[in-house]
Amino acid sequence: MKRLIMTAAGFLATVIVTTAAMAGDLDDVKARGVLRHIGLPYANFNTGSGDGMEAELTTLFAKSLGVKYEFVESDWGPLVQDLIGKKVKVVNGKAELLEDAPVRGDIIANGFTIIPWRQQIVNFSTATFPNQIWLVVRSDSSIKPIKPTKNIEKDIEATKALMKGRSVLTLEKTCLDPALYKLSDTGANIVAFRGKLNEIAPAMLKKEAEMTILDVPDALVALDKWKGKIKIIGPVSDKQQMAAGFSKDSPKLLEAYNLFIKKAQSDGTYLKLINKYYPTAKTYFPEFFKGMK
Repeated sequence: MKRLIMTAAGFLATVIVTTAAMAGDLDDVKARGVLRHIGLPYANFNTGSGDGMEAELTTLFAKSLGVKYEFVESDWGPLVQDLIGKKVKVVNGKAELLEDAPVRGDIIANGFTIIPWRQQIVNFSTATFPNQIWLVVRSDSSIKPIKPTKNIEKDIEATKALMKGRSVLTLEKTCLDPALYKLSDTGANIVAFRGKLNEIAPAMLKKEAEMTILDVPDALVALDKWKGKIKIIGPVSDKQQMAAGFSKDSPKLLEAYNLFIKKAQSDGTYLKLINKYYPTAKTYFPEFFKGMK
């Protein structure tokens, strides 16, 4: 009898693990009655206080599915593994899947930039926010902003030239990973920041480095939060986009989200959130918001 109980317990554990590993597509979410939103406090996407652009948008998505909303806090390192159930290692721009990990959520929506290695293992939704990587310094720095041209490659080259011999804060395994933009070729002193993404701007202000790279949403928040203390020098990347991330095993959930975003961007819901959390975004990226109500 004891052996039978142990066998049954082992079978049940296997079923639970298998279910957890496979959970996440639309039917699973509806059956569970909960949409699990993976994210972390970052810029105005998730403020850490229960609100933010992505927090509100994903809550509305859950409501459209007729399920409850649940926030699952993660960090940039395990963010993708919490979605796909596999630990990930990035080598030379390619994602390698390692051992199994718990599946903790159904959607990543956190100012999640579309970059090549992520595309290899995650399906992205319709774009939800424009992005670009900018070089930023303290306002008292002698470094002057570049003079923009109509050629983005020349602007990037001019910006990178100003890094030579200077310390630059970066953050690996995020959209601020120096390898993504070949910053080692600039002659800069690359400083690997050990804190969180939303802490990198104040670290630069505290003179942990002469300059830093920031993505657009974090830069917009920093410019507003530390008025007069930060200036943008120029672009380090071409224009990028952010979107929600889904497991490759969740095509129906992705399709439902894309339909939801299309409606939100046409009925005014989306722009209302942009005006609330990123009111200056339309100034920098008018083409992204063109045609939205």
